[in-house]
Amino acid sequence: MSRKILTYVKQGLLTATMSRVTMVEGVVETARGTRRTPADKYDERRTQLAISALATLGELGYAKTSLREIAQNSEFSHGVVHYYFADKFELITHCVRYYKAQCVTRYDGLVAESTTADELLTRFGDKLVETLTTEAPMHRLWYDLRAQALFDEQFQPDVLMIDATLQDMIGRVVTRYAELAGRALSVDVATTYALLDGVFEKALLAHLTGDEHASRDLHARVSQVLPKLLA
Repeated sequence: MSRKILTYVKQGLLTATMSRVTMVEGVVETARGTRRTPADKYDERRTQLAISALATLGELGYAKTSLREIAQNSEFSHGVVHYYFADKFELITHCVRYYKAQCVTRYDGLVAESTTADELLTRFGDKLVETLTTEAPMHRLWYDLRAQALFDEQFQPDVLMIDATLQDMIGRVVTRYAELAGRALSVDVATTYALLDGVFEKALLAHLTGDEHASRDLHARVSQVLPKLLA
């Protein structure tokens, strides 16, 4: 596994690793005193496995990743991984749900705090550049799975659900941007999301293929596109 991926995991995803737990009369209790049932512990272990698997999936992609490959790049054995997840699809679905649950509120702070349209536009562009450069493997995995859903029906419900959640996230940003500008949006939120998603995916490809201007161009394009979406 590359140093870049390992650094990403250590600095990002592994911050979600669970607190130390102890068993007390069939109930799990964390060091902070929060009581958890065995079912909670089972779910937490699945999430720990998902966190570990995300790094491998983000680096290799769906087609090249197996449960055995995931186990080889984590502290868990193949048997443990297979115990908690019946197959690769179940694990990957859990991974993507977990990851997107962490990121769908990433822009809510700047939406609440920005006092002018220009400030919101600048901060939104900054945040997009930040996630492009620090979470590129996970975004690559998302686009990989979304493409898989075009061919494999079992991916479609989760992909559609996640895509709708991301659209709502962008919708909150552009709706507030229009409010601060004192103007209405000239297109609906679905169209706005599709446009910005295309801009971001193009930047992601450029970033992953070594284009040193990818971040700069992403910020510039977002700054150019959003004002044109106002009536």
